Amino acid sequence: MAASRNISVSEGSRPKLPRHARLKFDETRQVWVILAPERVLAPDEIAVEVLQLCDGVRSVGEMADQLAAKYAAPREAILVDVIGMLQDLADKGFLTEAREKTS
Repeated sequence: MAASRNISVSEGSRPKLPRHARLKFDETRQVWVILAPERVLAPDEIAVEVLQLCDGVRSVGEMADQLAAKYAAPREAILVDVIGMLQDLADKGFLTEAREKTS
């Protein structure tokens, strides 16, 4: 039995899309979609904005800082919402976490 790929998202997490998934604009439907083997997910506009920040470099806390500044909204409220949304995507297998490289 394979180990769970799911991550536990926290403020210090550096989430990214797994190798098998891509965030892509579907020209036909005019919507953003996450394409994964045998699965397609159409996230809402806010989720797309957060997913575009999921590069494996930024932490969830840094994403919340950036979004709070952009929308002049309370950082803590944004952080709670972002963690919840990313955890939901991680639970569905649409997110993984960047690992520290050791030399």
